[in-house]
Amino acid sequence: MDERIVRMKQVAEKGNIDGFYNLIQEDVKYLEYIDEFPFVDTPLHTAASAGNIPVAMEIMRLKPSFARKPNPNGFSPIDLALQNGHSEMVHQLLHVDQDLVRVRGRGNMTPLHHAAKRNDQLDLLNEFMSICPDSITDVTAQNETVLHIALKNDSIESFKTLVGWLASNWSQNALDYERKILNWKDEKGNTVLHIAISKNQTQAVRHLFAWSSEVDVKIKNKEDKIAWDILQTQTQTSNSEMRKMLIRVGASKGSSITPDSSYAYYLRPPKCRRLEKIRTKYARQMTTISDSKRNALLVVATLLITVTYQAALNPPGGLKPDKDSDDAPYAISSWVSNSQARGPSQVNGATGQAYMISIANLVNTIPFSVFLFANSVTFLISNSVTILLIPDGYIGWMLSGTQAFLWACYIVSFEAITGYPWSWIILVSIVTVLYLILLHAFSVWTRIRRRRHGQGPCGLPNPLQGKKKSQAWRLELRVESSPTLQH
Repeated sequence: MDERIVRMKQVAEKGNIDGFYNLIQEDVKYLEYIDEFPFVDTPLHTAASAGNIPVAMEIMRLKPSFARKPNPNGFSPIDLALQNGHSEMVHQLLHVDQDLVRVRGRGNMTPLHHAAKRNDQLDLLNEFMSICPDSITDVTAQNETVLHIALKNDSIESFKTLVGWLASNWSQNALDYERKILNWKDEKGNTVLHIAISKNQTQAVRHLFAWSSEVDVKIKNKEDKIAWDILQTQTQTSNSEMRKMLIRVGASKGSSITPDSSYAYYLRPPKCRRLEKIRTKYARQMTTISDSKRNALLVVATLLITVTYQAALNPPGGLKPDKDSDDAPYAISSWVSNSQARGPSQVNGATGQAYMISIANLVNTIPFSVFLFANSVTFLISNSVTILLIPDGYIGWMLSGTQAFLWACYIVSFEAITGYPWSWIILVSIVTVLYLILLHAFSVWTRIRRRRHGQGPCGLPNPLQGKKKSQAWRLELRVESSPTLQH
């Protein structure tokens, strides 16, 4: 057997497919025998390390499990190919199995981590992240992201590539990934900003602030130091540019003795207990609501908005001309053309098309007042539900802003059919707009709190959600042998 292992190693390093099958003919169960060992240098390890692509591809076809098996040193075949600079071998392995991007080896490192150690494998970095964007969330046994590894190995070009990709990525979880990864702490509590400053890597700091506004300069490491404190301790080197950059983003304000906001929030009683309870209930409901339920509620709210708005245009009882209105020439009305009239009409001394303002037949009656109140309340509540259900972001904010304009149109329509004084209409409009602004502010405030304290979208995953890692609101930075990592 020892002789066969030596011969197989020689074939895998420099041989061809024919030589490989000649050895297989001597023992058809030889590959199964090797696969029984949990840690072993398989022929695929040898071929990948030597860059022998034909033999490696043939072994991959026959024994795909070899691609995930670690050798006694804890490295997979793709790890060995990366370490020996065989980029084409890596491309071929990924062409057969793209999931190899996230195969974990020694120190819980993935191929992306190995590629980030060097500045000459930027094409592989881009390929890894294109194949599997979620791979950028993988952390090592030292709780390091790929950005930490790039900086610690002085791979500035790799770091800049990763930051640029992270900040410009359009995938579903892109914003969550950017916020969490750029502020992720390693086992010593250092973020990538801490490391860049401690190693005096001005290019990295400049690139970080140029690409992203999600970097938190107030995060402390386990030595209770923020980024500004680390810069202050570097007495041997003088970096005025880095100092200016930190001052510009507000890193110099405050002190390292300031309580950590991750727990300081819970040390003090709420300023408004009732408002806090409302916010918490709303946040909990929004966290557990499913996408299908959200869509159903939005459909119902939209239908109610449509029905109530249409009722404002066509009230019960119909419309009638209001001949007593002094504003008839300037109001919304029913047109009467000259062709339908017997002759030119005089309206307040003006010759032209005559038109009269129309109001509701039942205006100023109790039934109409009940209808007006109920219809308006339904319209307002439906708008409120829409604002609370729309996801945040630029598009969500734009849609929420249109609710105020829609309400203005609704009020103008009712003024036209009721003839109520404009002073009353303006007062109602101001109150309604203030209500919608406060409602939107409440929604935004709740979402910001949830992010800051890891209680919902953009924070660590809520175990009650039960969603998959690939879905939104589910950034999971995991070590394979440990539970979900948390600050």
